[in-house]
Amino acid sequence: MNFFKKAVIFILIIILVCISGYKLYMMYNEIDVEGDYTAERTSLSTNDGQTVENVTENVDYVSDVLESVTKCVVGISKLSNVGGSILSNAKEDELGLGTGIILTEDGYILSNSHVTGEKYSTCYVTVDDGNTYSGTVVWSEQDLDLSITKINAKNLSFATLGDSSTARLGEKVYAIGNPIGYEFRRTVTSGIISAKNRTIKIEENDEATYMSDLLQTDATINPGNSGGPLIKLNGEVIGINTVKITSAEGIGFAIPINVVKPIINSFKEKGKYEEVTLGIYAYDEQIIPYIAGKSNFTNGIYVAKIVPNGPASTTDLKEGDIINCVDDKELKTMNDLREYIYSKSPGDVINLKITRGKIKKEILVTLRKK
Repeated sequence: MNFFKKAVIFILIIILVCISGYKLYMMYNEIDVEGDYTAERTSLSTNDGQTVENVTENVDYVSDVLESVTKCVVGISKLSNVGGSILSNAKEDELGLGTGIILTEDGYILSNSHVTGEKYSTCYVTVDDGNTYSGTVVWSEQDLDLSITKINAKNLSFATLGDSSTARLGEKVYAIGNPIGYEFRRTVTSGIISAKNRTIKIEENDEATYMSDLLQTDATINPGNSGGPLIKLNGEVIGINTVKITSAEGIGFAIPINVVKPIINSFKEKGKYEEVTLGIYAYDEQIIPYIAGKSNFTNGIYVAKIVPNGPASTTDLKEGDIINCVDDKELKTMNDLREYIYSKSPGDVINLKITRGKIKKEILVTLRKK
């Protein structure tokens, strides 16, 4: 009898297990796996509606962007007819061969000052359709190695400027330029942002100069690329290519576009730019180690020299002061100061918040035309 009960119980358990298994199977079979459990991809949007993911994967989109930007890239020479041959015995720096990027449809062009020459000098600009124009340098700053040239042309394709402050380490970028000469015009190379806020020392003719707040990239930059754009995936220009380290591979530099935006906007809106001066020579924390061997401050701008008879010379600003803010704008690099001063006009009064040892002061300075 005990055996019979055990057999019955065993059979009932088997039946319950089968029924439960069937119900579970039917329940899971009704679940819409594709509808409810498909992982959703998220991606950042760019200004033109494309996503970063799509831009990365869509080769056609990237090609379209690059082809559009290359139409805004020009060749620049200090000589009217250089032949453009890579077999020429003349050196690149003697010819002044280089690159520029068109800023407006009526012919304002951004490049390096070492490519175009100083203000009021003449250079020769070849645009996408092959026409060559005589250009006049309307603004040039050797410390930044940037210049703006005007040619007499209309209906030109022009570039879109981005925000260089948003550049991130590892971000994909493209450099466009005219390496070596005319044969390799509008060459595109790719890379990433390798570092930000780099400072380099340049020694020429027994003199040392310093360039700070540079974007470092491993996109290939060769002689002739100078003055060409460094662009993001969406085609926005975030830098102007300037120099490379010749003793190493994959180390090139671009000047962040933000520093020159106030000047570009002035030429666009007014057709002119009145440059002002604060009347000081100053350095940020990145340059001080090259000069003094050590740095005793982490934020701000170090005042190295007050220009005699300049705007600052009539104030209480002294050499050795640290400028922390200008009109409540915090300063971390020299380009922060330049960008702000470039947005001002002669006669504007600015408020400098400075540190002198343990003393904090505010000093008013009236800017003058440079």
